[in-house]
Amino acid sequence: MGENESFWESLIYAHPTCVAWKREPEGSIYHLASILFVVGFMGGSGFFGLMYVFSLLGLGFLCSSVWAWLDICAADIFSWNFVLFVICFIQFIYVTYQVRSVSFEKEFQELYSSLFQPLGISLTVFRKIVLCCDAEVVTLEKEHCYAMQGKTPIDKLSMLVSGRIRVTVDGEFLHYIFPLQFLDSPEWDSLRPTEEGIFQVTLTAETDCRYVAWRRKKLYLLFAKHRFISRLFSILIGSDIADKLYALNDRVHVGKGLRYDIRLPNFYQVAVPGTPKVQPAEQLVSNSRQKFTNIANCDSSKK
Repeated sequence: MGENESFWESLIYAHPTCVAWKREPEGSIYHLASILFVVGFMGGSGFFGLMYVFSLLGLGFLCSSVWAWLDICAADIFSWNFVLFVICFIQFIYVTYQVRSVSFEKEFQELYSSLFQPLGISLTVFRKIVLCCDAEVVTLEKEHCYAMQGKTPIDKLSMLVSGRIRVTVDGEFLHYIFPLQFLDSPEWDSLRPTEEGIFQVTLTAETDCRYVAWRRKKLYLLFAKHRFISRLFSILIGSDIADKLYALNDRVHVGKGLRYDIRLPNFYQVAVPGTPKVQPAEQLVSNSRQKFTNIANCDSSKK
């Protein structure tokens, strides 16, 4: 203990105390450097936050180097500050390059700003999602089919970027698919990763459409590597299926002014006046209930 106390005492009291403080303030360069340090450490997170921090800290270390070289003429202080300036400059260039490399086409940028950015998804995570679909946007011309009932295999997951898709079963209209909605979320959710299946509905483009498609196997590999992306898509797909159920529910009528409620099969609601009815209603109810019951059963078997 005595040796430790003597060490700390020598460390604290070995240097002479300041008897007379310097009355003249340091030059403006020193104060500018201090201001840049204070403002620089107020930076946020993310790419642009890092650019903000490294740029201001680099300027602060540069001003400190100039102050050490011109005012106090201290080679060691100048050397350390100049080295730190070089490190900040290199970091700034590196972050700038990363920001430039994380750039997307106009449609992917709109997809990010409209759907993923409000959920707090970073550009780096969104870049992994975009690379999984090979950064490609597919065009579907008017009246061309994305999928045909009983023929098209379920081998991908797609999201509509622009246009409108009409969904039919046995020639009966079910609902529309609008931009930022999945084209095949019920089919995707109804199968396990190792299962195969075919579409039970027909999807036809009512206008010229553009969509993003992720291949099934490639997307599952992405989910295995990044659990956060897997949970994100699970939430998006679940919300999309719920929207489709509500859209289907608004189209189903059972006659006598009553509307079938797919959420509560034993109850009916009074139909909204002026809402077009779909014929035959009984067939549509049967098909829709059977399809979504199968999906629910598959979900429960997964769990």
